[in-house]
Amino acid sequence: MKYLLVYAHPEPSSLNGSIKDFILQELQHQGHQVLVSDLYAMNWQATLQATDCLGKDVEEPFDIARDTLKAFQNATQSPDIQAEQEKLMWADAVLFQFPLWWFSMPAILKGWFDRVYTNGFAYGVGEHNDLHWGDRYGEGVFAGKRAMLLVSAGGWEEHYSERGVNGAMTDLLFPITHGTLFYAGFEVLPSFIIYKTHKVNAERFTKIKAELAERLQNIFIDQAIPYRPQNAGDYEIPGLILKKDKAADQTGLAIHQLNPVRRQ
Repeated sequence: MKYLLVYAHPEPSSLNGSIKDFILQELQHQGHQVLVSDLYAMNWQATLQATDCLGKDVEEPFDIARDTLKAFQNATQSPDIQAEQEKLMWADAVLFQFPLWWFSMPAILKGWFDRVYTNGFAYGVGEHNDLHWGDRYGEGVFAGKRAMLLVSAGGWEEHYSERGVNGAMTDLLFPITHGTLFYAGFEVLPSFIIYKTHKVNAERFTKIKAELAERLQNIFIDQAIPYRPQNAGDYEIPGLILKKDKAADQTGLAIHQLNPVRRQ
């Protein structure tokens, strides 16, 4: 199989750097092909700019949706954007590895999504009408591919529990797992989380590697998060509100999964 690892951490000698090296070695040991987009090492430009659309009239205002769509359709995107899109299309599975900074991904990774997920490529695809609101949330260009987040956090696991002060980790990552990955068609696996990163010694690192190796071996076996597809009948069209007979009397992010567990 073909894997893409999108990696966002500035220090090669960090825990994340060691895990990134282990992932590469483990996947190759399993016989897979692997590409790595090491965003800091690449000096990735994080800000979306008009210059990403080659040949654009600089005298005209930058209309992001219109101009990026035109650049995608005419193959006049910035070469670094084109290269990352080609990697995504090449891969069978994509891993996103990053530390949790201020309850989200590092800015450089957010900028990767901002620039690579262009109109016509990752969004704005499919038929749009009162019965079909585009190919998204379970459909789209990445349908059939799998994705997983590998996230490190300094806090305790309890801090990120359902009743923890930081909020549930699944809720914090929902904008990425559901709103960014599932939106564009990926089958999203439960995230691999490392807590208390400043407390990782040699013994614990060995345990982390063993657990991670098992997860990597089962990328195409483990059940993906059972998010509800947008166009399969669970949502009212065009309002895109979950129908009343689905997760009745429940609210919150969990209702967007099949058979959600009621939270206490």
